[in-house]
Amino acid sequence: MGTTHILAAQSVNGLEIAAVCDSDERKLAGDFREVRGNSGSPAGQVDLSGAAKYRQIAALLADPSIDAVDICLPTGVHERVAVETLRAGKHVLVEKPMALDGESADRMVTEAELQGRVLMAAQCIRFWPEYAALRETLRSGRLGKFRGAVLRRRCAAPSWGVWEGGGAFDLLVHDFDFALHLFGMPEAISAAGYADDNAGIDLLHAILFYGGGVSVLITGGWLNRGEYPFSMEFTATFDRDSVEYSTASGAGVLDCPPRQAYAAELAYFAACCAGQPNTVCPPRESANAIKLLRLALEARGRQGEKIACGV
Repeated sequence: MGTTHILAAQSVNGLEIAAVCDSDERKLAGDFREVRGNSGSPAGQVDLSGAAKYRQIAALLADPSIDAVDICLPTGVHERVAVETLRAGKHVLVEKPMALDGESADRMVTEAELQGRVLMAAQCIRFWPEYAALRETLRSGRLGKFRGAVLRRRCAAPSWGVWEGGGAFDLLVHDFDFALHLFGMPEAISAAGYADDNAGIDLLHAILFYGGGVSVLITGGWLNRGEYPFSMEFTATFDRDSVEYSTASGAGVLDCPPRQAYAAELAYFAACCAGQPNTVCPPRESANAIKLLRLALEARGRQGEKIACGV
């Protein structure tokens, strides 16, 4: 994701990559040919000639020319590095998931508030054109009352590195975050699924109950090891129509302008650092999404039992 963010940042007006920090000398030189992600596509060589190079985070944080830090590190160190960065007086964009538990996420948000700095989790789906169009469709009310939705996301277990939190935190954190963003916290939740680390399986099928017969199904995860292409999709039903989007089939019935979600995300973060209020991706919502996902995993352990949402 660091590679993805660098490429996106280079396309954002007014955003300068002042420095990069990594323990890998090849990456400091802009050699990302061996980098892989869900898409499996190499990034190649990236021009970082204008950026300072750091091997230690403390040295980067001591650089007075840096206004903000984009943290793309293993999730388990997000809290420590984010807190250090905020205390150094710098704004923070932190890759998703912002943490592996709600307590860590809350501490990050509290520190940002204490230091008076911007903290934003990189929940890129909030900036994805089709998902943003669904948000606007819901808020406009043009299709009548919302009646329910299905959010799905899946791929093979990653072979390109070690991922903390399994398929739920790799993939479905997006969908829990987006459901929270659009519909708020549910009244109750139930879930089922199966997890086997050795087989590379982490399946979660969760139902969020919102009252009045409205529910949202979030389903997917890691489907074994080996080759299985990443895909994401949604279907949302309203009184007067249903709308959907799918990367697997190419289907999409929402009218939305093309844009690069990662660049839009970084441009929005930069605007927030310049003083714009963060209404699209506030950190308290991102922290609550972690808590909601944790509750869903607890519900999966009960295999279908409906439990109250106490988040």
